Amino acid sequence: MTYYLLLEERIWSLFKRHWQQTLTHWSVFFSFGLCIAFLGPTILDLRCQTQSTLQQITWVFFSQQFFLLVGSSMGGLCKKTPVFSLSALLSSTLIISLVFAIIPLCHHVAVLSVAMALAGTAMGVIDTIANLQLVKLYQRDSAIFLQALHFFIGLGALVSPLVADPFLAEDSCVLGANWTTNASSSSDLQHLRSSLAGHGTALHNISQYPLHTEGVIITRVSYAFWIMALINLPVPAAVLALMYHERLLPCFMNSPRLLDRDSLDKLLSILVLLGHGNVFGCCNLEKLRGRPASFFILHALGGAILFITDGIIGSYAGFVYTYAVSPPLLMGHKTAGCLDSIFWASITAGRLAFIYLSYRYTAPRLLTFSLVGVMLVQCMLLIFYTSCVFLFIGTCMLGLCISSVFPSVLAFTEDILDYKGCATTVLVTSASTGEMMLQLLVGSVIHSRGSYAFLLCCTIASFIGFCLFLLLLYCIQSKYRVNKCVQCTISTFNSIERWDLPFESVHQTYGFRVIYKTGANLSWLII
Repeated sequence: MTYYLLLEERIWSLFKRHWQQTLTHWSVFFSFGLCIAFLGPTILDLRCQTQSTLQQITWVFFSQQFFLLVGSSMGGLCKKTPVFSLSALLSSTLIISLVFAIIPLCHHVAVLSVAMALAGTAMGVIDTIANLQLVKLYQRDSAIFLQALHFFIGLGALVSPLVADPFLAEDSCVLGANWTTNASSSSDLQHLRSSLAGHGTALHNISQYPLHTEGVIITRVSYAFWIMALINLPVPAAVLALMYHERLLPCFMNSPRLLDRDSLDKLLSILVLLGHGNVFGCCNLEKLRGRPASFFILHALGGAILFITDGIIGSYAGFVYTYAVSPPLLMGHKTAGCLDSIFWASITAGRLAFIYLSYRYTAPRLLTFSLVGVMLVQCMLLIFYTSCVFLFIGTCMLGLCISSVFPSVLAFTEDILDYKGCATTVLVTSASTGEMMLQLLVGSVIHSRGSYAFLLCCTIASFIGFCLFLLLLYCIQSKYRVNKCVQCTISTFNSIERWDLPFESVHQTYGFRVIYKTGANLSWLII
């Protein structure tokens, strides 16, 4: 009990010290979620606006996803200093608001694809930098704040469709004099929207519906985008306010940043004493040559786990509707259309719950629970594949279990690698790649083998993800068997408080975390 009281006091103290930075990064991720979820529901109205075919309009999905991957990689280049990071966040959030505002003016699919490429790049930059900055701020306590960060993605993803829904066309949004008998019905349009929610990867099942490209365009979706642009505007304002507070605007560039001058001096002296030099030295190709094999293996395993789990999230969200309306379930379009919303709502609720669980339990324990839960749920879905009721239950349980994997893996891997910052870029890029690639793979398998292959692919992927996690744990244990004891003494500290507790304890001094762990013949001190 004493340990948890000390932990709670320390975390609250850290949050009070960094509350403005934390809230700003959380709001930036709300902007990310707002942007990632609007395309699926509005795609048919955008097709009418651009007067394009269904095959042409789905290229905007690819444009967004591909440049999100590019932006995730670019985000690693903007992390070296606070002014670079916050300037990149300010530019990215402004770009998202700008894209929302100009989408109603894009009357050609190529122009719309360029706009979505800009939005995707901004989202990727946000994804990398926001995760990285919270890891740098909170280090060994970052898991709690990363769970909250990813909760705001889900919150934005829930708000975006709600804003768009009142402005979506209920019937065909392109009218012509002789098309009344061939026009798609309201239920057909609902079916198309739900199918396209998976980034347009199920086109082979929906291409038979007649969708005209020439005629009078009647759509009010422009209002939805302008409303979302206004909703997003406070986010870049918050980033600008943070830059002003941290004296990172051009007129304040000569003042100390993020740390006061005394703390900055302590920081530099400790880094020199430890021989670290550049905090991001691990990203220098010259420095990589001296790294042990475990350094690269841990990056690869962490990235592979997120490649698999984010791929499962993208594939399940993209194809659960297609699976539900296909044999043997044959659900109604409206009922099956709720599955995707339930899945994302359960992910959001799960991340909210894991904020507290991350405070009570370690990341390895939470990851074990989550990945085992994902496997069991997938196996149960395979067993009860003819049950419509269990599909809803399983969708909810899967969202709850898989919700915490990304923030937990990110916090855990950075913890193992001593918070050099390099892991975040690798992990975020791997997750974005997996979300894009596994959807394409699962879509092609469904097309050739039938809808049941959807559950089979997700189940196999979940087992692979768990095996990779076990391999990660084995590599960590091997690493610590080689270095059982690492003792560091820092002359710049006047005193170091020792807490003889059976668990890991942290003492906060000058912005650093001093960890002293005792018990089981294992003792080390980490700065």
